[in-house]
Amino acid sequence: MTTKKSEKKSIIEFCPIRNVVARFGNKWALLVLLTLHDEGTVRFNRLAALIPDISAKVLSGTLRTLEADGLVRRKVYPEVPPRVEYALTSVGASLVPHIQALTDWALQHMPHILKHRRGAAQG
Repeated sequence: MTTKKSEKKSIIEFCPIRNVVARFGNKWALLVLLTLHDEGTVRFNRLAALIPDISAKVLSGTLRTLEADGLVRRKVYPEVPPRVEYALTSVGASLVPHIQALTDWALQHMPHILKHRRGAAQG
């Protein structure tokens, strides 16, 4: 006999939206992926400078998540001070066209969406 909690967990584990897309679907992960696509291999501080609104803590956590999912590669060089570089993996690079298509869709439909938001707020 399964409990509702274990049933919910099993749904989350097998649902591609919750299990995969949610990991990179936040605004910071999308920006990190697009920035790495545009810049190639970059160091942490350079990446932070390219995304000025992100805190070091959030950037670090975002990179760890993307690395754990195999979308970003982290390379540590045995130097003093240590040098760490980040780049997209081939799987991460294969995601970029889909992010760009979503971005294009958002840009195309933003006026319509904003108009309807204003109407909903007034109504």
